[in-house]
Amino acid sequence: MSTPVWQRDDVQVDADVMAFLAGADIVLDREFIRHDIRASQAHAEGLARIGILDAGELAAISRELDALDAALIDGSFVLDERFEDGHSAIEAWLSERLGETGRRIHTGRSRNDQVLVATRLWLKDRLATLYRHCRDIAGVALELAARHAQVPMPGYTHLQRAVVSSLGHWHAAWAEAFIDNAVRARDTFAWLDANPLGTAAGYGVNLPLDREHSTRALGFARLQLNPAYAQLSRGKFELAAIEALAMAVLDLRRLAWDLSLFTTAEFGFVRMPARYSTGSSIMPNKRNPDVVELMRASYASVAAARTELEQLLSLPSGYQRDLQPGKGALVHGFGRGLQALALLPGMLADLDWDSARLRAAIEPSMYATDLAIELARDGVAFRDAYRQVADAVSQMAAGDPPPALAERSPEASITARVSPGACAALGLDKLTDRLAALPAHLPQCIADQD
Repeated sequence: MSTPVWQRDDVQVDADVMAFLAGADIVLDREFIRHDIRASQAHAEGLARIGILDAGELAAISRELDALDAALIDGSFVLDERFEDGHSAIEAWLSERLGETGRRIHTGRSRNDQVLVATRLWLKDRLATLYRHCRDIAGVALELAARHAQVPMPGYTHLQRAVVSSLGHWHAAWAEAFIDNAVRARDTFAWLDANPLGTAAGYGVNLPLDREHSTRALGFARLQLNPAYAQLSRGKFELAAIEALAMAVLDLRRLAWDLSLFTTAEFGFVRMPARYSTGSSIMPNKRNPDVVELMRASYASVAAARTELEQLLSLPSGYQRDLQPGKGALVHGFGRGLQALALLPGMLADLDWDSARLRAAIEPSMYATDLAIELARDGVAFRDAYRQVADAVSQMAAGDPPPALAERSPEASITARVSPGACAALGLDKLTDRLAALPAHLPQCIADQD
């Protein structure tokens, strides 16, 4: 490892202690270093604007930061154990190539605001990706809701057949859920779109830093003004971003549960393309819905990240080193969650639903609620209507189905369900308008690699 940037001549560096302090920072900082480079460029520009760097020094630093970014992209530079972290790697690159000029890059900043701004830019990118995935999922679900609007399927409560529903209704539910998830991602993006660069270690510096310039240069919507609050926001803002992700992955988990059930032989409602399944290592007859199961499991990683971040935040004000492990939780949670969400639009579009099996799963007792409401509509007190229909269902269990239930059809039940949002009034135009009102994308600092 290179000499730590904080090293003093009178302190001996212990290798085991350094390994403990560094943890997995080198590997994790590969996620953040390009954002750190971008922030270093804005910081250098700000130093030039207040006379700390001259035009030639700024040009040289800008050139070398661009060169480091290009080297990271093409793989000729790898962030590895030679460095304490990504911040020290940037400073080492500049110092080796520019000497004294390179060593001036840290004037007026701390690794505290370096990690804050790099993480903040990274979070904005991840929330923009989350937003895009949610919009894509909602769009596919809306198309499928329209296509399958009249396809009957059982509606379940307590995992028991309950009422007649439709495949369109099932898809419309996920469309609305992921529109809401996109809105949550957008609003969280706006909430944390604040620039912490220039707050140093949490108390500002005795230089007239041009923080408004760095705010504009980095594309932030506003300045995070108070340096002490900038430190307090570390972890708090990450937690908000993880919670936005969690809401989407929570819906993914429940959708995956439906598909886990619906693809079984016992249900047989839907067939999954082979590429979303794997074979058994011992049973030649098996195809396993592993993708769906791992989608379901992805929430565990997001929930674990949320818990770890929340537990780390039981701290007094000011910077504490306890915050460092939160970086790993953040990377792992977003990595698993976004990877799972990215697969969902294509999988939803490729599912092969068996309309005959869906219809055959509807039995006469599932019209009971329709009949009770019809009787109430015609003047019977609902509790009296409820008891009348319950008696009719009991007769059916004894093998004597009453015509009022036995002669109904799923299609008629769907057509009669006219309450707003129900099978005959899905309101897809309203959902389409909500989706269309959302911007196509949120701005990203560095283009996605997925």
